[in-house]
Amino acid sequence: MPELTSSHRLDSPGRREATAATIEAAYRARAGEFLRVATAIAGSQEGGREAVQEALARAFARRATFRGSGTLEAWLWKAVVNAARNVRARSPQIAEESGDETGADDPIDERRDAVRAAVAALPERQRHALFLRYYADLDYAAIAAALGVRRGTVSATLSQAHARLRARLGEEVLT
Repeated sequence: MPELTSSHRLDSPGRREATAATIEAAYRARAGEFLRVATAIAGSQEGGREAVQEALARAFARRATFRGSGTLEAWLWKAVVNAARNVRARSPQIAEESGDETGADDPIDERRDAVRAAVAALPERQRHALFLRYYADLDYAAIAAALGVRRGTVSATLSQAHARLRARLGEEVLT
């Protein structure tokens, strides 16, 4: 299996095909981030795993459709986001995972719950842009490719999301 080195990168301009080996290498390099973002979008750990598996299977099956107009990684991110959206749509009534009830009065737990609720209240595109930016550490160009929007739209979307979160949570939570 090929390793990702600086001379053999998935996002280099000369790489214009998706082979089983390059898809596998991209998956291995970003598996944790794929799962984290898919879980956030799908709404559950199980849904996230299902989405990543579905996206990877589709990528292998449809690798000949990769046009090379962007990076292979961005193409895979789009597949992960779309699969997670599909999983979420198939099971819209996802129960929140129950946590330990002993820490119910903990201010940190209360803050975490407030942030989760505020993020959940954001429009879908804003939530997804936040997940891709902060869970996967993608740049604006990669987020744009994954969401199928322009780079400027990503900037505006993230700005709007930050403004909504500040309004709901206050500046101190976001710093």
